[in-house]
Order: sequence, then C-alpha cells, then structure tokens
Amino acid sequence: MRELTATVLENKRIAEEIYSLTFACEEAVPVRAGQFAMVGVDGFPLRRPIAVCKAEGERITLCYRLKGEGTRRLAASCSRGEKLSVLLPLGNGFFVAGHEKKVAVVGGGVGIFPLVSVIREYAESKEIYAYMGFRNRAAICMEYEMRRGKELVISTDDGSAGCRGTAVQALMENIGRVKPDVILSCGPVPMLRALKNAVAGRNIPTYVSLEERMGCGIGACLVCVCEQTNGAHARVCKDGPVFEIGEVKI
Repeated sequence: MRELTATVLENKRIAEEIYSLTFACEEAVPVRAGQFAMVGVDGFPLRRPIAVCKAEGERITLCYRLKGEGTRRLAASCSRGEKLSVLLPLGNGFFVAGHEKKVAVVGGGVGIFPLVSVIREYAESKEIYAYMGFRNRAAICMEYEMRRGKELVISTDDGSAGCRGTAVQALMENIGRVKPDVILSCGPVPMLRALKNAVAGRNIPTYVSLEERMGCGIGACLVCVCEQTNGAHARVCKDGPVFEIGEVKI
C-alpha cells in the first residue's frame, strides 16, 4: 500500500447514480483483482473506500455510487487535471487457483465493479460465467467489460432488462449446466446471505467480498470489523475484503 498523488483524467456518469473515475498515478501500480483504494475528498477528513474496476499500469479506474455527501462532492468537484490523494492498493483481493477452470462471478449493485476486475484479469485463462444484478435498466453499466467472459446473464429487480430477479437466482438456474469450480461474489448483504444459503452443501469453494463502512482502510481504526463463524473478529479492510463464505457471519 502506498499514498499516491494521482491526476484525474475523467470523472463521468455512466449509469443512474453511478460514476466512473479514472486517474493516472505517478508510476505503474500493481493491483490484484478485488482490491480497493481509499480516495481523499476535499472538505472531508476521512477517505472514501472505492473498489478498483480497471488497472492498466499507471491508469486506474474506480466506479462509485452517489450515496452520501462525500461521493456527491467527488462527482461534482473532481474534474480533469485535478490532483487526488489515494491509498492504493488495499485489501487481499480475489485469487483463482490454477485448477479452477470454470469461474462464476455473482454481483449486485456496486458489487459488480470488483468483479469486473476479476473478469479482466482471468478472462483469457479461465471460463468466466458472469451473473450480474441491477435495480433496473437505467442502472446497468460496464456491460462491455462483463462480456469479456464466456457468458453473461443480466438480471434486474423489475424485469426491465435481462431476466427478472436476482443474480443469485440467475446463478442457480444455470449452476447445473455450468458446474463452476469456484464462485466469487460481491454485493449487498441480503444477496450474499441468499448466495450462502443457495450453495450450502454443494461443495463449491465460494468467496465473497464484503462491503463495510471504513475509516482508515489499513486496519487501525476497527470501524469495519466483521464477525467470523469461529467467534473471532476480522478487519474487512486489512484481513479482507475477500473471505471464504463459510468463514464470516453474513
């Protein structure tokens, strides 16, 4: 992890309340799929945790949803040429073992963005089956990136695009045909909880990236502590955000 001064290249709206922020670092930054950044926002003492969507040498793209005052300030005031203070890369990220040839990625909401980084990293060496859920048609974005894999199924809550339902439902409708060797997922807690119940007893390694409020992003403040199934506690920013699904209480 390093504190970097980055130059904004682009900060644009790509879907309903979703923005894509691309910046150039002083030098190439090695980022693993599923890692994240802590981005400084003018006027706010705490940085904002945002998943890395694309990492191409010095050029990094993060995608975020307008959720609070900090992200709204970021969308409104961060324009081309401005400087950002960024902590990068953070977290453990996703890892696909050599023997795991078929990979199912299951995303919902802003949870699709770390999974885009998975698709980009492994699409040439693995069979990627993507199941991505959105609120409605207006929320769909990054579809061209998701199509880098072998197959993409889009679902929407209201049925306005793709199939009606959730990403987990879409996965389970196809799981017998696809037979994934591993499942990687990120999304809201209800979605992860549904996934945990759905794959119980199937003996498919399943890893989830948790979305938690964070203060420092480096494990010092303990704001993002989650409970593990063995009774211990883990820091999502430092020990995660990726955990084996049976390892954490969801």
